[in-house]
Amino acid sequence: MQSTINKLKNTTKILCLAFTCATLLGVAGQVYAASKNKTYTEDQFLNTFSGKSKNVISSKLGSPFKKELSVKPQGATGFLGKVGADEKNSKRVNVEMWYYKNLVNYDPKHTYKETEITFVNDKVMNIAFFNNR
Repeated sequence: MQSTINKLKNTTKILCLAFTCATLLGVAGQVYAASKNKTYTEDQFLNTFSGKSKNVISSKLGSPFKKELSVKPQGATGFLGKVGADEKNSKRVNVEMWYYKNLVNYDPKHTYKETEITFVNDKVMNIAFFNNR
């Protein structure tokens, strides 16, 4: 009988410890998620993220809700040749747009619906804020 009581006490201690650990991990996860959901003023956002790399953006803002890659329009090569651009000697440029929702405030109570960050060769080159998409 005493052996069974000791086993129950040990099991209860283990369950309490497991519950405490799970609770602490949950709270830590919520704090981490809350830091990812921070909002910025326009100036704060521009000063913080202009010229930064994709790694910096993803570590501070998390994954975007949408990504798009730039595609060269059909016939662009012919047009560029007509205006004097030498495409054979130019380096490949990778352009990618990342989109975030409700990230930047335009007044104390309202955020832009969407923020577009444009990367050129892995660096932020353009930031735009939209409400009409």
